[in-house]
Amino acid sequence: MYTVAVTQDFIANHYLIGGDWGAENSPHAHHYVLEVRIESDTLNEHGYLVDIVEIEAALNKVVGYYRDSMLNDKPEFAGLNPSIEHFSRILSEHLLADITPPGTGALTVKLWENDSCWAAFRQSFG
Repeated sequence: MYTVAVTQDFIANHYLIGGDWGAENSPHAHHYVLEVRIESDTLNEHGYLVDIVEIEAALNKVVGYYRDSMLNDKPEFAGLNPSIEHFSRILSEHLLADITPPGTGALTVKLWENDSCWAAFRQSFG
């Protein structure tokens, strides 16, 4: 199984809903680190799983959309607590729409909210 991964960081804002989480219920920012990892047993005609330039372009697009925004105001978070679990799934869906890996495999988004806390979402393709 081949694996290729790219990371990018960005700052976005949110506040938690649906419970009493103290200061987390008020708007605040996180310095997120987003890692997208693609796994497959197939390489393309150039010997790439996915060209890193293609992955970086998809990351730039999705990060540009969320950078410096209030996640709660985005339509994809309507009715959802903007947790890193939900956010990692939403990011995964955006990225898989813009990246075309060959064969079958999985795309995983790992989203760090700070130096010690992260969530991930793994989505199969092919």
